[in-house]
Formats: sequence, structure tokens, C-alpha cells
Amino acid sequence: MRPWSDRPIQDCLESLEYLPPQLLRIEPHPYASVGAPYGQGKDPFRLRSGVVRRLLKAQDLLRQRAPELCFAIFDAWRPISVQAFMVNYTIDQLCRERGVDREDPRQEADLQTVESEVGRFWAPPSRNPQTPPPHSTGAAVDLTLATDAGELLAMGSPIDAIGVVSEPDYFANTSDPAEQLFHQRRELLRTVMASAGFAQHPNEWWHYSYGDQLWAWRSGAEAAIYSEAGSNSATP
Repeated sequence: MRPWSDRPIQDCLESLEYLPPQLLRIEPHPYASVGAPYGQGKDPFRLRSGVVRRLLKAQDLLRQRAPELCFAIFDAWRPISVQAFMVNYTIDQLCRERGVDREDPRQEADLQTVESEVGRFWAPPSRNPQTPPPHSTGAAVDLTLATDAGELLAMGSPIDAIGVVSEPDYFANTSDPAEQLFHQRRELLRTVMASAGFAQHPNEWWHYSYGDQLWAWRSGAEAAIYSEAGSNSATP
């Protein structure tokens, strides 16, 4: 359970919508590239229509502050099957890095530590309609900053990095000039996204949402307005 899991959902029935060309996509898609099971025609670069409008508004606000910059979209809508695949994939990757054998009962404590760390960043692939993963609702987007030439800005940690370095305020009190720049960039992203109504994931500088349970929890809304979104709800 997440702190936001108790928020009720009253779906407003908006459809998923393809991201317009004004929003730069990071391609090839990072999860599709490692074999995530999207299936034919399940384009991940989609969000609920109201979320797309707010994302375009946030990019306009970004350009007012930094005309040379734009958003780069890492991930958007994510089917629950993909969520399950990526949770398992991430646990596998972290186990390999740490020399943990998932099949060795003697390493059960180490495996639990890995699963706990991954769980701070990856929502469980819940199929309970009352607790959908944020990305599966079409309300959440993972994004970063880029130049108009498509060069991604360094933000202090890669998207999806497991660890405290990915927390939004990790560099807030640093005296190192390079790390201060990371914090300024994270703050710029947070400011324009918040101005457009988005809520930030507490552990991830790159994750923002509007209309899901996380957003309701962080914004004080009485209910979320988006439940799980099916792949057949997209508009052309």
C-alpha cells in the first residue's frame, strides 16, 4: 500500500490521447527496448487528454523561463503487464549488480532488501481497480529537460535510478557548483509542472502526475479522477 492508495477514484472517462509533436519523445522507448510486453498497437506515448493539455501548458511555462529548453518525455501510459515486467526486470538488474541470487534461500534477506529498494520507485502491478499503478491510469509522466536540439540535460541521476540520489531535493544543500546546477534544473522542472497543476512523486525527480491517486494525496483533492486506462481508449 502507498500513502495515496486509500484515495477514492471517480473516473471522469477521458480517453487516452497520443502526445502531440510539440513534445519531444526519448526514442527508442526504453522499456520496449528491453522487451516489455506492450503488444501490437499499444503506444506508450499517450496520456489522458486533460493531462496532455496540462503538459503542453507546462512546456509553455518552461519556454517563458528558458526559451532554449523543452521537455523530453521518457515514459507515459504503461499497461499493468508492462509494470509487472519492469518491476521484475529492475529487481533482476539490481540483484545482478549486487551478486544476489534470487533462487538462493540463503540470500532471502538480501533479496528482500533489493525488493524494498525497488518498491520505493516502482509501484506494485496491482490489478485491484481501487489501487492502479499511477502510469497505468494515463495520468503520470516521466520526463526531463532538453535543448531544442534534443540534447538531454544532466539532472544528477538517470531516470529510474534506484537510490536517494533520485529524490527531488537530494542536491538542495550542496556546495558543489555542478550539483547546485542539478538542483536548479530539478527545481525548474518542478516549478513549471506544479504551475500547471501536476504533483511530483516524493522519491523521483522525473515523475509527475495529474488526476491519479498520488495527485489526489499530494494536492488534497477528495478523489482521483483517473482509474486504470485501457489501450482501446485512445483517440487518433
